Amino acid sequence: MASIFSKIIAGEIPSFKVAEDENNFAFLDINPIARGHVLAVPKREVDYLFDVDDRGLSSLILFSRRVAKAIERVVPCKRVGIAVIGLEVPHAHIHLIPLHGVYDIDFSRPKLKLSPEEFKETAQKIAAQFSLTAL
Repeated sequence: MASIFSKIIAGEIPSFKVAEDENNFAFLDINPIARGHVLAVPKREVDYLFDVDDRGLSSLILFSRRVAKAIERVVPCKRVGIAVIGLEVPHAHIHLIPLHGVYDIDFSRPKLKLSPEEFKETAQKIAAQFSLTAL
């Protein structure tokens, strides 16, 4: 059975897409801990990040770097943090989270409540910056 992320990639479930390339897909987390919180996933469904083959893992990390650079241009932050938990959805994914301090990456914090318009605006701004970010 396809994971929820595979269904998002296939367009079966709507998302606020921020970036896509041949092998990877990035979209806003719908339960963000910060504005601009993005999930970057390989299009090929693999449950555990460290089971992704070398080429796929390298591709995902380089793709995530481009997404992070785009986030930094849109969301005021000191840097974009990266977290890999991998227990919530059986599809490898990387959380890219704008940070002001070390405690901003605490997943036990209350999630932000954003309107669909706020999600859409943030996604569009990050997507625009991604398209300008060099490889």
